[in-house]
Amino acid sequence: MLTAFARAFKTPDLRKKLLFTLGIIVLFRLGAHIPIPGVSYVNVNYCMNAAKGETGDLFGLVNMFSGGALLQLTVFALGIMPYITASIILQLLTVVIPRLEALKKEGQSGTAKITQYTRYLTVALAVLQGTGLVATARSGSLFPNCDRAGQIVPNTSIFTTVTMVITMTAGTALVMWLGELITDRGIGNGMSILMFIAIAAGFPGALWAIKQQGKIADGWVEFGAVILVGLAIVGLVVFVEQAQRRIPVQYAKRMIGRRSYGGTSTYIPLKVNQAGVIPVIFASSLLYIPALLVQFSGSQAGWATWIQEHFVKGDHPVYITTYFLLIVFFAFFYVAISFNPEEVADNMKKYGGFIPGIRAGRPTAEYLSYVLNRITWPGSLYLGLIALVPTVALVLFSANQNFPFGGTSILIIVGVGLETVKQIESQLQQRNYEGFLR
Repeated sequence: MLTAFARAFKTPDLRKKLLFTLGIIVLFRLGAHIPIPGVSYVNVNYCMNAAKGETGDLFGLVNMFSGGALLQLTVFALGIMPYITASIILQLLTVVIPRLEALKKEGQSGTAKITQYTRYLTVALAVLQGTGLVATARSGSLFPNCDRAGQIVPNTSIFTTVTMVITMTAGTALVMWLGELITDRGIGNGMSILMFIAIAAGFPGALWAIKQQGKIADGWVEFGAVILVGLAIVGLVVFVEQAQRRIPVQYAKRMIGRRSYGGTSTYIPLKVNQAGVIPVIFASSLLYIPALLVQFSGSQAGWATWIQEHFVKGDHPVYITTYFLLIVFFAFFYVAISFNPEEVADNMKKYGGFIPGIRAGRPTAEYLSYVLNRITWPGSLYLGLIALVPTVALVLFSANQNFPFGGTSILIIVGVGLETVKQIESQLQQRNYEGFLR
């Protein structure tokens, strides 16, 4: 691995791409520490130290994707969460709206239009989320247990509020542009790289917090145990993320003039975790809605008390069971809308391809659907178990909600890391190809 990195930096154009990507990452982390105007940075630091980085469950996911910038109310406080939400919404609408589906089939020009729509929706969502964040900071709900939470935004005038929202919206647009720059001129998918960096930035602090909360040998025993458990989880995630069911496909030979075409053998790779991390994000976002309604309604009715007891803390059996079932449901739902067996079977039939032992057309579609359902079950159960690791750690280790090895964070970090390494290796093979004999 070290040899591969050395070769990457020895290749001039690849070194330029890597250094450009590192430069964008530095800018991204710098913006995550610049506070927006109108915020009392002294009170923010006081509440951060008093709460030890803990916040309400409503902002846990967004704070993770922003690399901790949300709690500090910085320029990049919203991070890339609006872009992720906009991308998911557009992807779902593509299945529902015929116009978007037609654009998707147009190729590069249609994809460019959908990307433009995603940018517009990202800005709109950034305005909404920025407004909600400013209102939450002004009400003191961002740090529920801090006595200075209501003094984070001293000036509550309309001009100051609008300035704060515009600054955070501009920060989101800038993050989106930086991600697209990495995609065009750097290495890997830009948004995925920024997401990776934002999540990884919280790992040292979360691990050190676990060490400080430990009681055996000044916390070093708990620290070592968490590291070992984390390595085991990473190994499991890598194993499952790389696992795939390869369905063999044979293409018949065709004679065009005097030349023979086709006759090749290939396969359709169906991943065990075909849905990726999307079901976990969907389930987390959906479970935030009840707590969000209780917080902004301020009601003390029976239903509000029941939601506070069962859904806010995140360690209640009702919450855990609902979370797990939602992840399983969304795994099947997302696979169903992202992979169409009938479309794949029609394309295979059009180009003379067939699965050995399966007739072309409808039997092929039924076979693909059968295999997909069988491998989605272990994939969805795996996603649910990995997502519940922070909850189990909350009970066993008395760790805070920022337990790093588990849930959305580890899935994204491993997935993006594997994909980026594959891209670097493919570019190295293109430039430094070695045959059988050196």
